[in-house]
Amino acid sequence: MVNLDLLLQTAEYAAKKHRDQRRKDPEQTPYINHPLGVTRLLTSAGITHLPTLQAALLHDTVEDTDTTVSEVCTVFGLEVATIVKECTDDTTLPKAERKRRQILAAPTVSLEAKRVKLADKLYNLRDLLRTLPLGWTDERKLEYFAWAKKVTDGCQGACPPLEDQLKQLYQEVLGV
Repeated sequence: MVNLDLLLQTAEYAAKKHRDQRRKDPEQTPYINHPLGVTRLLTSAGITHLPTLQAALLHDTVEDTDTTVSEVCTVFGLEVATIVKECTDDTTLPKAERKRRQILAAPTVSLEAKRVKLADKLYNLRDLLRTLPLGWTDERKLEYFAWAKKVTDGCQGACPPLEDQLKQLYQEVLGV
């Protein structure tokens, strides 16, 4: 059974960290909807491992806020911090290099991080089908789908329900 108090404490922490951020969609959706949605996808797929769910809520805090891995470790413990770190891009690198590294790292990260990555990509892909971010073209959307497939291909076997949903999206959009 998931400790709901700890999960909600983590959600509150993530909400505070992302409080001033918005998604890049035309509606400027509050950013916290993304980590909440990623976490919901995991629970819908039967994932009940609390550190994985906590990491899903926190997966963008180090990358997109002033939060450090050390802070996540202090507040939520080493296991959660490790998963978050595995899901975090090095923002000092150029975007193309970060994307390349995600593809290379996907097969090597923990099972828990693979699950968060699968849910993260599924959420983002569904969001792209709902509406394009400001300034995006259909071509850029297709490029994102192709890149996401390379990342999620490296996570095979981590969460079949999420993988099945991703396969269906890739078939519909990319024809593969």
